[in-house]
Amino acid sequence: MGGKLAKRIGYQFSDPGLLEAALRHRSLGARHNERLEFLGDSVLGLAVSEMLFAKYPDASEGELTRLRARLVRQATLATVARSMDLGHALQLGPSAGRSGGSDRTSILADALEAIIGAVFLDAGFEEAKRVSLSLFKDEIQKLDTETIEKDPKTQLQELLQSQGNPPPSYEVVSTSGQPHQREFAVHCEVNTHKLIAEGRGASRKAAEQQAARKALDAIGKE
Repeated sequence: MGGKLAKRIGYQFSDPGLLEAALRHRSLGARHNERLEFLGDSVLGLAVSEMLFAKYPDASEGELTRLRARLVRQATLATVARSMDLGHALQLGPSAGRSGGSDRTSILADALEAIIGAVFLDAGFEEAKRVSLSLFKDEIQKLDTETIEKDPKTQLQELLQSQGNPPPSYEVVSTSGQPHQREFAVHCEVNTHKLIAEGRGASRKAAEQQAARKALDAIGKE
């Protein structure tokens, strides 16, 4: 199993004990994978941040934050873990095994982070980054079509829906300028985040989009 898993990971460990430790759930007692998980979380976050920074040079801080969160969230980690059949390689105690632990989202996500931490200890950051970006290749490719191409209002509404929250409301609070050079000021209110963002533009639509962008950036910093 170790050889097959190493092939799916795309990395051959110099110290096989690191991979073994990454696969040991805390239900087994001593020498479990939580310390490696802690390390892997940071390594993955940096690898993804560096990739996004280079891939999207025009993205704002808020956009980059949301894209990173989309990639490193527990559900995405578990999807990647399932794609490499990681559950069958996990070492679980009886209690975790009986409760379906080998396919539990949280356990799979933690183990994948532990593996990335183990690669980092075995070979350093550049190799851990290569492995991470290779494992997340399909999820990274989805970002272009699912996130970046959507306008701010759509992104904001979908983000709130994914959190189980109601959509934002928009209100024109002022107009100024000559009829041929109007400037609209719009408030975007997100009640669940106690947030009001103001946008300005030559049309109501443009002002709403700017307000939605500011609201997204503010939520990304929370």
